Parts: sequence; structure tokens; C-alpha cells
Amino acid sequence: MQRQFYILDVFAEQKYAGNQLAVIRHGAGLSSEEMLAITREMNYSESTFLLSEEKRDGGYDVRIFTPGGEVPFAGHPTLGTAWLIQQEIIQQPVSRVVLNYQVGQIPVDFTYKNGQPDEVWMQQLEPQFGATFPAAAVAEVLGLPADQIDQRFPCQEVSTG
Repeated sequence: MQRQFYILDVFAEQKYAGNQLAVIRHGAGLSSEEMLAITREMNYSESTFLLSEEKRDGGYDVRIFTPGGEVPFAGHPTLGTAWLIQQEIIQQPVSRVVLNYQVGQIPVDFTYKNGQPDEVWMQQLEPQFGATFPAAAVAEVLGLPADQIDQRFPCQEVSTG
């Protein structure tokens, strides 16, 4: 089966800028290993695989891969993939596109100017707060002097997906 793929520039005001993203359509027939191989071939920080062009439970099924493996959620791939769905599948202005990920549904909202998407933003999941780390250890890992870490704020692992 032939599959279409798109190269997008996310967070960009012009071509060949921003964060690159590969979006592969009709990905349902691919194994995880094939998705990883395609992602490595594309050689971008992330690639997404649109599993179906039909909604399931109100959203579109998507998987995200980095060259190191699958990830449950990531920001710029979410925005870019939702934009592509609006432009290429829905093909008309909509206020929201929902993506189904391993972490759950992520809504992506659109505003328009002259009939074209002007702003695209997402609602992330509630943050999960993990371990805290000594500021001195974080500074050392980053190669910074310890006084460059503001002690008023914790160095903490936080995830929204």
C-alpha cells in the first residue's frame, strides 16, 4: 500500500523554519517496528502516524515516534497533526480537532483569519508532579554554576503526558 506523508514546519511563519514534523497517513497497517524505521529514515525529532481518517470516539487515532521510540504525547506533533487533519481530511474550518493518544484525548482548537487557520492551540492533560532534584545536581548536569539556578523554584519532574 502506498502511504502519503507530509513534511510540516510547526511554529513557523515561513517555509523551512520552525520545528519539522513528518506526518504519515494511513498508518494503521504498519507495525511499531515499521513506524520506528520510517521515523528514523525521516530523521526529524518526531513523526506522527495517522491511523485512520475516520473519527473514533470523537477523535482521530495517532501515534508519535521519535528516532528512539514511541512517545505517548508531544506538543508540536500534536499541533502539526491536527492542522494537517483540518487541511487535508476535514477540508473546512472547524473549531476543534481531537487526537486520540495513549495518554487520552487531546483537543486542539483553531481560530481563522480569511478562511485559513490563524492560531492553533491545545489543551494538555493535568500535570503529574514527580520527583524533585537538588538544584546543585541540576546545575552540574547542565554545566552551569549552582548560583544560576533560582532557589525559589523547585527543580521537579512534571509531565502533561
